[in-house]
Amino acid sequence: MIRDTVRAFVTDQILPRIGDWFEQGFLPKELARNLGGLGLLGMHLSGYGCPGASAVAYGLACMELEAGDSGVRSFASVQGSLAMFAIHRWGSEEQKQQWLAPMAAGEKIGCFGLTEADFGSNPAGMRTSARRDGGDWILNGTKMWITNGGIADVAVIWAMTDEGIRGFCVPAQTKGFTANDIERKLSLRASITSELVLHDCRLPADAAFPEVHGLKGPLACLNEARYGIIWGSMGAARTCYETALDYAKTRVQFDRPIAAFQLTQQKLVDMLLELGKGTLLALHIGRMKDGGRAAPDHVSFGKLNNVREALQIAREARTILGANGVTLEYPVIRHMNNLESVLTYEGTSEIHTLILGQAITGKPAFT
Repeated sequence: MIRDTVRAFVTDQILPRIGDWFEQGFLPKELARNLGGLGLLGMHLSGYGCPGASAVAYGLACMELEAGDSGVRSFASVQGSLAMFAIHRWGSEEQKQQWLAPMAAGEKIGCFGLTEADFGSNPAGMRTSARRDGGDWILNGTKMWITNGGIADVAVIWAMTDEGIRGFCVPAQTKGFTANDIERKLSLRASITSELVLHDCRLPADAAFPEVHGLKGPLACLNEARYGIIWGSMGAARTCYETALDYAKTRVQFDRPIAAFQLTQQKLVDMLLELGKGTLLALHIGRMKDGGRAAPDHVSFGKLNNVREALQIAREARTILGANGVTLEYPVIRHMNNLESVLTYEGTSEIHTLILGQAITGKPAFT
């Protein structure tokens, strides 16, 4: 039911408009309330207005959203698995009461500030700082490539303190906080991506998350978002495969549909094999997650494989469509461009390779 409901929503509300949104570099803010009304924001969290759905149910929703566009799934993922999850897992009761219910409804939008221009794969080196000033905190620094940043009502900011890395809830109206949208992107265009600047942002003591110090806090959130990508990437791949299959059946060359040629059939078969395997892998990891048996290594396994294969499926689909494959009349080039970002955000392929390498050898190779 969840799969069919989200698929119908995407078909009715996203697909007729997404080509224009992508071309214009735009995502309507009111989409948040529509997603919230369906219970898709923080749907895997419990309490505070959140549905408490299973990991598999959340994954199916991610798959259907990304079958529409990676930007739409990214919005829901950042809202629910990064900003809301951080508050739900690490925040105070007051922070939970203030933010979670309106965020679940899509009335308030959140973003997650971890990445910096010079510190992506190595967030431990972040330069954003927070220092105590009497009973307050003073935050200074810059965060980069922040999804939802320009439309957020609250930013979850991770900063270096004398006590190690701490997380903070920073309302967007805080004096000294600005969000500058990043323009001229050729990927994830139907997504708001921003630079966050914090200049002497003064916050009360209770703005800090009370229960976590160090990278454990943000990495736990990233693991939740990466899980959604395992499913979402297969949604993008499915759209590309189905588009290529339909096109191949109707595109005639040499007096026959190109679907009748062996080379085209080989491409379609290879695409379907990887799509099927990747979807089953997502389901398996989802069931492990619901059973409390999924480790971060499993999530890295799924993210590395599924995004890599989804991108290859998109590229193969583009070749079947020929010149038509580079226009926004068809969804393939849009998904292909988006997947180039998905390949490197929430952990690059290289980082996930090293995570798995350490898991199977017991030897870290990050430095």
